[in-house]
Amino acid sequence: MKQSSPSCERNKEPILAVLREILAVPGLVLEIGSGSGQHAVHFARGLPHVEWQPTDVVENLPSISAWRDEAGLANLREPLALDLFSDRWPIAAAQAVVCINTIHIVSWAAVERLFAGVGRLLKSGGTLYVYGPYRYAGRSLEPSNDEFDCWLKARDAASGVRLFEDVNRLALENGLAFAGDRAMPANNRSLWWVRN
Repeated sequence: MKQSSPSCERNKEPILAVLREILAVPGLVLEIGSGSGQHAVHFARGLPHVEWQPTDVVENLPSISAWRDEAGLANLREPLALDLFSDRWPIAAAQAVVCINTIHIVSWAAVERLFAGVGRLLKSGGTLYVYGPYRYAGRSLEPSNDEFDCWLKARDAASGVRLFEDVNRLALENGLAFAGDRAMPANNRSLWWVRN
């Protein structure tokens, strides 16, 4: 039931370092695509001033619950199912949204729904943080990310490493102002926006 991801173990500390900077205000943080649940435990423990709400598709909830139950953290909520294509998300408002290694996995239509949902959900001044590989116009994709992109598309033609400019356009269309872009280990990026 309790799943484990090696990539979560590798990237949890670098991501937490960024989250400590940008999630300084107490409040509810909605995590979209919580996966195994490792990140939820690590971030809730490292950010005790926030309340962490993990979400994912139904089949991933048992692993998230197992990690949560083992950790016993007061600020880590029971995971909820979240369907990006639903107009009714399980949370109506949040101070921040965190989405790690999801945008390149789901279809572009799902990415559009994600940003539309975040635009509805975040309060003014709220933050959206995303993490993963990105390509940039006018810049060659790193060889490792090029290989990863080919692997993703062979597995699911609707997935792939997204163009930053396309993602940023979606953010702007949904009331989010670009606030930061930081290089991370293994050619990943930390990107974040603030709700107008």
